[in-house]
Amino acid sequence: MPALLEYVTLEVRRTLRDPGFVLFGTGMPVLMYLLLTNVGGGGGAQGGKEWEVASMVGMAAYGALGAAVGTGTGIAEDKSLGWLRQLRITPMDPRQVVLGRALAGSVTVLPALLAVLTAGGLVNGVRLAPWQWAALVLLLGAGALPFTLLGIGNGYRLSAQSAGVVSVGCLTVMAVIGGLWFPVELFPGWLRALAVYTPANRFADLGWSLTRGTAPGVTTVLVLLGWLLVFGSYAVVSYRTSARTT
Repeated sequence: MPALLEYVTLEVRRTLRDPGFVLFGTGMPVLMYLLLTNVGGGGGAQGGKEWEVASMVGMAAYGALGAAVGTGTGIAEDKSLGWLRQLRITPMDPRQVVLGRALAGSVTVLPALLAVLTAGGLVNGVRLAPWQWAALVLLLGAGALPFTLLGIGNGYRLSAQSAGVVSVGCLTVMAVIGGLWFPVELFPGWLRALAVYTPANRFADLGWSLTRGTAPGVTTVLVLLGWLLVFGSYAVVSYRTSARTT
């Protein structure tokens, strides 16, 4: 356990010291959120305050999702530098290494998450109860874990260049189909039915439920647990495959 905690602390420090991660990882979601809600009528044309709150949560989820999936690019770069070979001589087994990186990823999603929520409160005037703000940070921070595992799996399996491209592709597809940029109510019926079972949609629903004053539904919890199992298995298998080839 001490080795795992030290590893998590090390990875968090490495990530947060990267100026590119801090600038683009937090700046882009905030910029997109402010553009979507303030340009061309923004939320006023799509539902007023209700849309502003839903959009804030959706873009906060998008920012956290991007930081989580982006973990894979850093891992792929570490692999090319030989860092993963060094990890294999430590007392940690593959599951601990993957868990440690996943826990670190759950911490490094917080800057993007907090930045969007802060913009919502200070710029767009979104008003929520204090417990709702706190619960949003906690739930969305913890709920990003499946996406961190997806990024980890990509990082161990792909080259640094490929991991970056695949991560952007995964992020974009999940955000669009999950309704993080536009309400799923605008989708065709078949796509709206599919969106409910996508990980990004259920991830954002953790926050949407809270802003409506209700707890996340059973479907949301079960879908996220299912994707957690899928992406977690993918990450462990990818790590073991990387160990045999590097």
